[in-house]
Amino acid sequence: MANTIALRKAYATMLDEVYKLASLTAVLDGPNELVKEGANANEILIPKMTMSGLANYNKQTGYVAGDVTLEYETKKCTYDRGRMFTVDAMDNIESAGVAFGRLSGEFLRTQVVPELDAWRLSSYAGYAPSENKVAEAIADAKAGIAAIRKGKTAIKNAEAKPETCYLYISAQLKGDIEDLDTTASKKVLDGWAGVIEVPEGRFYDKVTLTASGAGGFTTTGGKKIDFLIVDKNAVIQNQKHTVSKIITPDANQDADAWKFGYRTVGIAEAKDNKKVAIYVHTAAA
Repeated sequence: MANTIALRKAYATMLDEVYKLASLTAVLDGPNELVKEGANANEILIPKMTMSGLANYNKQTGYVAGDVTLEYETKKCTYDRGRMFTVDAMDNIESAGVAFGRLSGEFLRTQVVPELDAWRLSSYAGYAPSENKVAEAIADAKAGIAAIRKGKTAIKNAEAKPETCYLYISAQLKGDIEDLDTTASKKVLDGWAGVIEVPEGRFYDKVTLTASGAGGFTTTGGKKIDFLIVDKNAVIQNQKHTVSKIITPDANQDADAWKFGYRTVGIAEAKDNKKVAIYVHTAAA
């Protein structure tokens, strides 16, 4: 039992490292040291700070008292997915663990991360206010530059800084803009926290997670996203990867094999007062 507990912790750490390296949206993760576990497995506590604004200084009475309050808000994780893996019986749990480690690492890179990125990006696109949602065709690279500049202006007018915003952009649009090789084409891609090229399959404004069977996700009914601007300070994003269960061959009633249960739980929301710091441009249909 002690061995399985230690291995579960080791696998969770390994999977978290693979996720951070492979995910395009991991840069938006919030600081884990400020997040607390909720009362239930699919809940987390997010810090929320409120404070008073400035008031007039009075020469007789001095400063007006103000309050700074740090509270924790309970958030339910809306992303809760998992899969049970079976590894043929081996001499010991360490050998089985090596096999599972390779299997799960590849699973995370090829199945989990694409789905997670697609789900998050579509979620943030949905949180953008109506005035920050544009659905029209981009005729050429120059039109693309103009569209991104319009998005950057909207973000600035919302008092967000491009330096804390990530520009997620389709590979096609980014390539077209770079091919212009002009001052304008270079400038429009500068000044962001990061410019991240997104594969077409992960970049739709609507994603449906498949509940059973082969799993995965579909983009039926969704529009292709040309680019998405997200201020890191505007989102609530947290993800946990756990190996919640390890069943030995002796305890496995179905087969002479090890069973490893993988589960990932997360949240991807926008703060109510900062949704204006999200901007999305999609295809017309």
